Amino acid sequence: MFNIERYIPLRLVLREEFQNYSASRLRADILAGITVAAVALPLALAFGIASGATAASGLVTAIIAGILIGGLSGAGFQISGPTGAMSAVLIVLANRYGLEGVWVAGLLAGIFILLLGIFDLGQIVNFIPTAVIAGFTSGIALIIFIGQLDNLLGVTTPGAENAVVKLLEYQHLNLAEINVTALLIALAVMGIMLVWPKQWNMRVPSSLAGLVLALIATIVLNLNVNQIGAIPQSILLDARMLPQNIPWNQLGDLIAPALSIAALGAIESLLSGTVGARMANARMFSNQELIAQGIGNIVIPFFGGVPATAAIARTSVAIKSGGRTRIVSIVHSVILLLAVLVLAPVLARVPLAALAGVLAITAWRMNDWTEIRDIFSRRFKSAIFAFVTTMIATVALDLTQAIIIGVGLSALIFVFQISRSKVAVHPVSAEKMRQDRYEMLTDSSRIGVVYVVGPLFFGTATTFTEALDDLGSYRDIVLSLRTVPLLDTTGIAAIEQLIERVEARGGKVYLSGLNAPVERYLERAHILAHIGRDNITWSAFEAIIAADTFRATSEKQTPLAAETAS
Repeated sequence: MFNIERYIPLRLVLREEFQNYSASRLRADILAGITVAAVALPLALAFGIASGATAASGLVTAIIAGILIGGLSGAGFQISGPTGAMSAVLIVLANRYGLEGVWVAGLLAGIFILLLGIFDLGQIVNFIPTAVIAGFTSGIALIIFIGQLDNLLGVTTPGAENAVVKLLEYQHLNLAEINVTALLIALAVMGIMLVWPKQWNMRVPSSLAGLVLALIATIVLNLNVNQIGAIPQSILLDARMLPQNIPWNQLGDLIAPALSIAALGAIESLLSGTVGARMANARMFSNQELIAQGIGNIVIPFFGGVPATAAIARTSVAIKSGGRTRIVSIVHSVILLLAVLVLAPVLARVPLAALAGVLAITAWRMNDWTEIRDIFSRRFKSAIFAFVTTMIATVALDLTQAIIIGVGLSALIFVFQISRSKVAVHPVSAEKMRQDRYEMLTDSSRIGVVYVVGPLFFGTATTFTEALDDLGSYRDIVLSLRTVPLLDTTGIAAIEQLIERVEARGGKVYLSGLNAPVERYLERAHILAHIGRDNITWSAFEAIIAADTFRATSEKQTPLAAETAS
């Protein structure tokens, strides 16, 4: 019988989340929701603009994501909305295809993420190494910072395909064009965020304090700086995805960007959920989380929002503020909705330079400095190479290509590292066997023990074959595979060649220390049947005894057979 809860376990999630729920916990969740809203407001405005859309788009995304994704989430403590990482991808997409392209790619990404959740494919993201993820994150941080240089300097430069081209545009900038007032506002906001006491941050977030002070200064002093502009007092924006406006002729071109958005959304959401689950001492249902993210991103474009994902910063604020359930996410959305309905005229006066300051500090803090320090201080050459290459690819190309390069590079590094298998051939020592309370019956030097350390596959088969190129005086071979975790067809072929060579010399091959996967693979290749179960042992010691006993018996039988024949 089909069990829908295996694929969409929302009822199980809710039952576990709200078990023993009380009025005191509800109060804690509501207060945490208000705190998260204070953090989310400036970020929503900033990420909306950084995505190539509008501040209103960022607010709409935060509101819809908080209610819809938060309500369906597989991790009730998570807060979703627009993020810096996503905005770095979307700005390139917006420059190339316009907002229609962003909306369609977001819709397609939502479908892809939904399918990941339904078919239990969320574990795929676990195969991306931390060095590659750190490289993505640092590259994205650079894209965000470079993308805000216009607002930070109060200038306007042409749009560009990627961050490198955008950065090159500034070599033509005349210093006289810089709006010093805008630059000072941005630096002031950055300074406030850096020196704001941590104990104040839970009540009044540093980013909100910086924006409010910049807003007051702009209004009171009537400063000549670019501002956000009109924000509709509605969550259904005029500029939104409509079926009749879908660019069907560009649909094929948007598949790759949609896959990038889906990959980034899944990675960010699951990483955030993993960290949040540890902080909240709770459980994350990864499939349900991906289903929620997918549904949310399918719906958001029809309101005029941009793709959303779980945000670790807002999630950690929610948990540290005492929130534990999805009530926090919903309350935070309600507060943001009230801000749109009541404060829209005031928010319209926020200077873009202030948002640029918020994003500059956010970009700096996005970097996983602990991971980066570990990679470089411990001199992990392969990790350093993967980190730097992925970061450069993210900045110079786009996330789709960067993901392919990063994962492909990691796969090559992994194959190279595990291909360093060791193969050692040792003669049997009669003295050592005697110490282990076994007296050899035949010449021990005619038995060789081959120890293989590491996987035996296409990358190591040559090493194996070359090590056994000269069998010398060995007649029988004990092949110890205790430290071989896996085999492939090339490894099987190498073992078969060894067996043929040994048997051609009148000898036998004995196998020892097979783990379950290796044993199954050898059985399917009919090698176990060929060798015989009696010649397969748990230890090399037992295999040596089996080889010695067989030879001793054979040597006794040979003279007897000769006498009978005569």
